Amino acid sequence: MVKDGDAAVIHRREDRRNAILDAAEELFLDQGFDRVSLAAIVKRSGGSLATVYDMFGNKQGLLRAMVVRLVDRDLDTNWSTELDAAPPSAQLRELAYRIRGHMCQPKVVALNRIVIQESLRDPAFGRAFHDQVYGGRGEELIECFWQWTQQGRANFDDPVAAVDLYLSIVIGDSQQEALLGVLPNVDRAAIDWRLAPFLTYFKVA
Repeated sequence: MVKDGDAAVIHRREDRRNAILDAAEELFLDQGFDRVSLAAIVKRSGGSLATVYDMFGNKQGLLRAMVVRLVDRDLDTNWSTELDAAPPSAQLRELAYRIRGHMCQPKVVALNRIVIQESLRDPAFGRAFHDQVYGGRGEELIECFWQWTQQGRANFDDPVAAVDLYLSIVIGDSQQEALLGVLPNVDRAAIDWRLAPFLTYFKVA
């Protein structure tokens, strides 16, 4: 059980963390990742450099945390629990809507450009970024596919390959188009049409 005093400390720390992320996001998008120093971020957010290093490690850690916050907000890490009463097909459609909606935001596109640029310069950052930001979400979906198959609500003979196929259908060329300035279509009827063969083939209830 968390005591009142401990809860207040946790709350203040979370507020400080969000203030730093808000300041970094504004500066990165306005001035570019390379031109912004940690000192400039602290000047805008308040606090100290020691706090930034303690929470994020370095500027790359800040960028990673910034993207994680956006993904968590838009996709909701508890999407499968939240929609558990709905049929699996409805859950997969809803997740697809959230993914496409997330990808079409100008802020997300701009941050993805920064991530790609930094990954080209530092491949180790790119690999770590992918594993930490998206790896866990893929594993959650794999677990859902496996459970649905065990429950007789779908027939995924290879959940790992099925997740890769699902994401390729949902994302398609839209990520590349977004990076080139063409925002992806978030029309739900179009997304349903793209998903229909997948849901039929794997007998998703």
